Amino acid sequence: MTAKLAKLLTLSGVVAVSAAIAGCGEFVRDGKSPARLVIMSLQGASGAEPDEVGTVVHSDVLTMVTEGGGCSNDNPCPTIFGDPGLVELQLQLRDIGAPTSPNSPSPLNAVTVSRYHVEYRRSDGRNTPGLDVPYAFDGAATFTVPAAGSAAAGFTLVREVAKREAPLATLVSGGTLITTIANVTFYGRDQAGNDVSVTGSIEITFGNFGDPQ
Repeated sequence: MTAKLAKLLTLSGVVAVSAAIAGCGEFVRDGKSPARLVIMSLQGASGAEPDEVGTVVHSDVLTMVTEGGGCSNDNPCPTIFGDPGLVELQLQLRDIGAPTSPNSPSPLNAVTVSRYHVEYRRSDGRNTPGLDVPYAFDGAATFTVPAAGSAAAGFTLVREVAKREAPLATLVSGGTLITTIANVTFYGRDQAGNDVSVTGSIEITFGNFGDPQ
């Protein structure tokens, strides 16, 4: 064996070991549960039009309501709505088994989600909470993702209070828009007590948009 070939074999071994360590580290960070959560769909809607759900949200910071509570076309009521989100989650086994003998999930693999975290960021790197983007927050949402099938649940994507604070409150009187990416992380445990989490992203553009008629 030449010295050059020996060196190449040594370097290949180092790369292989490094890759194995990196993969193991990712597995450990993702939890010890034999199943992981997978986001099948992450959508949201403006609170002014909660039925218009989509993968991109146009969040109205102030809506003039013309119906109910003494509101009318001649006397519209300025109203702040929080923006709802909708997620669909599914389980995926880490070890799927062999093609001829696939593994099947058991009831112990079912994950009960108990809370979530929403954090906003901008693509230009200006991410100071309360100045460039709304403050991050934690919310509670309890639902169980079954071992087989999927589960959908609603949650709060943008809180009403965020529209009363900077930077969103400043958008009421101007034509400025703020486009952010909301990272939403869901936390739960499987029925054996192992922690499980998953993160998805959705685009939100904030502004004082035209009100629905």
